[in-house]
Amino acid sequence: MNLGKLIVRVQTDPAGVIESDPRPDPVLIIHVGTPVEIGCERGGQSHFGLNVHGDVDIIPPGTASRWVLKKEDNALIIRVPHQLMMDAAAGLNINPAEAVLLNRFKVRDPEIEHLGWALKAELERDHKSGQLFADSIGMALACRLLRAHSAIAPQDGKTQARAMVPFKLRRVLGYIEDNLSNDLSLEAIAAVSGLSISHCQRAFRNAVGLSVHQYVIQRRVERAKSLLLNEKLSVGEIALAVGFSHQSHLAHHMRRLLGVSPLNVRSDS
Repeated sequence: MNLGKLIVRVQTDPAGVIESDPRPDPVLIIHVGTPVEIGCERGGQSHFGLNVHGDVDIIPPGTASRWVLKKEDNALIIRVPHQLMMDAAAGLNINPAEAVLLNRFKVRDPEIEHLGWALKAELERDHKSGQLFADSIGMALACRLLRAHSAIAPQDGKTQARAMVPFKLRRVLGYIEDNLSNDLSLEAIAAVSGLSISHCQRAFRNAVGLSVHQYVIQRRVERAKSLLLNEKLSVGEIALAVGFSHQSHLAHHMRRLLGVSPLNVRSDS
């Protein structure tokens, strides 16, 4: 679907090998849902590992990709038109010749992630917020790409200062995804990260943009929404399956985060 100047879709791919032809525009891929082992080759580089919810791949224009999926994968695909990138470069006083995006594998970028989830929600609402909303998100996304993931972006790691290092963050996010139905504790999550509880909390927030508790609640609500749309379990059973002790807790957080009740989600499916 076109959301403003962006082309956005949620895509489900089966296990196996997928060949993607080069595109004239940059493409963002944000992993959605449960962890999946994925290998990718593009631009003369290759990467293999566990993709977790929120991981971002950035594919520069004119770059073909080859993906190897160990199991079914869900992703938010965002195509950013070249002209939007040029408009953003002009607004930032960046020489268009320097507005060259870098080939990124499984990066964590809270700003891109939050913009991506806003686009996903808009997609699910059939673009009800209108052109201005979508155009604003599109420009913010283009500016973020230029500032943090282009040839002019700082390459000394300062933008990730005090954030949890990628391999520890991926370990923590994978642990959370695998244990959403359990009674997660900060102590257990910190142990997975290899950090003290206080250090883990600070480093996680710097990397993801949310506290550990906020992130867990958000993922439980998103997992519950998926189950409400695709499973025949009762609301109470789904609440327990995603880690809420009672369906009223699920209803409270779903209204707070999504603006709808579990029954509204199910009736709209």
